[in-house]
Amino acid sequence: MSDCNHLDEKCELIHHNHFPDLAKKNSILFYREANMNPIVVNTEEIILASGSPRRRAYFEDLGLVFRVVSADIEERLKPGEMSLAYVKRLAQEKARAVADENSKSWIVAADTVVCFNEMVLEKPDNEQQALKMLMRLAGNDHLVRTAVCLINLSLSVCEVVAVTSRVSFWSFSEELAWAYVQSGEPLDKAGSYGIQGKGAFLVREIRGSYSNVVGLPLFELLEMLNRHGVIVS
Repeated sequence: MSDCNHLDEKCELIHHNHFPDLAKKNSILFYREANMNPIVVNTEEIILASGSPRRRAYFEDLGLVFRVVSADIEERLKPGEMSLAYVKRLAQEKARAVADENSKSWIVAADTVVCFNEMVLEKPDNEQQALKMLMRLAGNDHLVRTAVCLINLSLSVCEVVAVTSRVSFWSFSEELAWAYVQSGEPLDKAGSYGIQGKGAFLVREIRGSYSNVVGLPLFELLEMLNRHGVIVS
């Protein structure tokens, strides 16, 4: 995130002119630099209900003006709940938690899980758990599911879409997996790896959306925003 105290001459504080409510509630505000040609432009206020730096980076790369309000919800699988239902429920709960205090804004929330034989592999609690997850995935296929929820309470809009990608890992050794764990990267990642970072070396093949594996399926997100008139390209 740029700092306008140091980049006043380079930054176009778009929210002051077009989105006067974006700076409310002490949320984190993101803007685009004045010399940036946005890929898409939002005509409505957008809140990203996620603290994920990867999702935030995608929003910035697209040129969107938005603010971040992280949703504080319990992320726990219910007894008998399948992975697809779980990820869709969490995305919707995150969006609704933020929408309750921002009823006129467009809220985007997402949740991503890694599944191996329908076993949900979330963020590891420690290094040993991360290593165990990686060795379970080594030499096998697994699924990455991301659900995206778009809500605007004032317009009675609540839409959820889920995307699944299949990822194949090669049969790497436990020593190599442990070296990766020691890098620290797996400890805040579902399934204990980040495809957009050092963890890319684990992947032999992807079938489906790459951005979905990162944590935000861009095609489906843009399709939703465009359909509701939130963005123009």
